[in-house]
Amino acid sequence: MRSLSVPASGEQPILANLPVPTPGAGEVLLRVRAAALNPLDNHIVAGALEQMFEHRYPLVLGRDASGVVEAVGDGVGDVTVGDEVLGHVLFEPPFQAGTVAEYAVVSARTVVSKPAGLDHVTAAALPLAGGAARLVVDAINPQPGQVVLVNGASGGVGRYVVQLLSQLGLIVVATGAPGDAERLRELGATDVVDFTAGSTAEQVRSVHPDGVDALINLAGYTLEEVPLDAVRSGGVVSTTTQVPDADALAARQLSGGGIMASPTRDLIAPLAEQAAKGELHIDVYRVLPLDQAADGLAELAAGRARGKIVVDLSL
Repeated sequence: MRSLSVPASGEQPILANLPVPTPGAGEVLLRVRAAALNPLDNHIVAGALEQMFEHRYPLVLGRDASGVVEAVGDGVGDVTVGDEVLGHVLFEPPFQAGTVAEYAVVSARTVVSKPAGLDHVTAAALPLAGGAARLVVDAINPQPGQVVLVNGASGGVGRYVVQLLSQLGLIVVATGAPGDAERLRELGATDVVDFTAGSTAEQVRSVHPDGVDALINLAGYTLEEVPLDAVRSGGVVSTTTQVPDADALAARQLSGGGIMASPTRDLIAPLAEQAAKGELHIDVYRVLPLDQAADGLAELAAGRARGKIVVDLSL
């Protein structure tokens, strides 16, 4: 099968022909119709997670897929061969299986029947980013009327976060570049802060002088890059970048912490139904053929993606 894979530690991803994987117990083999790219894929290429999880090479990139069930392993009874589904490679060791390939093995715990109202490209853009959004939103225990700052709102996860918060009746302050503002407001943001125009925290405080009730941080890997000063004392922070840590939060009289997203069926299925009904918008920024998938990774690394980048295996 054709795949986008990393041949060995420290090497760059290439298009390679690899054997079709065989599903083990509790696993499902998909014939992939579409696979989404995520910033996590670039972290894997860079070896940033090798100290945390065992990596086995060649390592196929991609965590999300939509496709057709080709085979099932022992103990799988929720889906059958021929079903159209979406699924996700869990954040569990060993790292080797991936979805940017003609076939992919995913855990049955993540497999959801694809609603008829979603095409494969759109469905593939949902599992990891949508699941991560649901987790970071739930982590702040959102209450109607609260003010929440979403730092990194214009990315794949952020666009889901803005919608979910707005649906819950919260006031959403989103960060983005000037070209993002109109779309973020369409998705439910009350205010959009131009992070290129100076200190995000200062801009937020100019509108909300008492500070926001919560910060959902989806961008920034150093403490200086995270607008903690925008949050009121006693506020809560939920972050996917593992910054700030517990000590940094406590020093500012804040609570919360990092979220590691590994969404399963119970988390993904309701989001898929919302999307099929038009209640949750899936922003697909770019669709690429498999032989251009590495270009999509470069675009993610450069921070230019405004929404999800999806590899369409039919192109």
